[in-house]
Amino acid sequence: MTKLKVLFLGTSSFALPALKTLQETFLLPAVVTRPDRRAGRGKRLTFSPVKEESLKHNLKIYQPQDKKELYVLLEEIAPQVVVNVAFGMFLPEEVLNYPALGCINLHPSLLPAYRGAAPIQRALMHGEEMTGVTVLYMTPRMDAGEIIVQEKVKILPGENFGSLHDRLAQVGAAKLKEALTLVARGEAPRRAQDEAAATYAPPLTKEEEKIQWSRPAKDINNQIRALVPLPGAYTFYRQRRLKIWEASLVRSAGPVVQADDIPDVSPGAVLEVEKDYFTVATGEHLLKILALQPAGKRKMNTADFLKGYGLKVGEILG
Repeated sequence: MTKLKVLFLGTSSFALPALKTLQETFLLPAVVTRPDRRAGRGKRLTFSPVKEESLKHNLKIYQPQDKKELYVLLEEIAPQVVVNVAFGMFLPEEVLNYPALGCINLHPSLLPAYRGAAPIQRALMHGEEMTGVTVLYMTPRMDAGEIIVQEKVKILPGENFGSLHDRLAQVGAAKLKEALTLVARGEAPRRAQDEAAATYAPPLTKEEEKIQWSRPAKDINNQIRALVPLPGAYTFYRQRRLKIWEASLVRSAGPVVQADDIPDVSPGAVLEVEKDYFTVATGEHLLKILALQPAGKRKMNTADFLKGYGLKVGEILG
């Protein structure tokens, strides 16, 4: 089989396994990533993960400022197919229609479920037990194109965004290779999505990072999992922000548990302090806190936190 000439568009770390697979398997004349940004307190110029990885392998890198520059690049390289993995730019029709074999996207969900910018986080927030990856043809409508291949992936108990993100990136790279091989042979299927079953995964908002202890413990735990390692779910402790990195559910008889030494238990109240964890009342059941990060400090397990902060039964988080 003649090697497929692929132009790769990617920016975030999710794209790295796919980039490695394309480099090893197909003809990759260039990599396209988003322009460098200034970030951090010092506003240092930073490269995208895809650019950093491409530099290591001496790949030709382009960073178009807009869609017009991207189209000029297409005319220069003339790829047979364009592959988009977490690139972060909406592609206009003239770009989508340019390559003879189409534009292909790798999306980390089982489409038509969770179309949009935050499919992994939203699946975790909603307590899903199954997710997956989809390789599809791109159209002007977001994540609505015909499906080439999919693979289901079980979400492990307690798994967070970071670990699930990395697993889906690896599975996705393998499915992308499979899909492109079918495309090169002229054997790629085109399965239409069921529009009636479509759901959406909009970007996360700042408001979704703050823990509302009046919600059920299960929902709070899913929120924490969905936001680890970034941006992190937080509460306030003694008027300072406190990120929660890891928690687990504790079943209780009612909406909140009454404790003998706390006459009025409300959501956010600390009900139990042990050597390596503490429990917090929520709107339904309890949440055991196992790892956290005080403002200005490193991430730590709860045992280390308790040694330094002297948390007491009856204190309120929120």
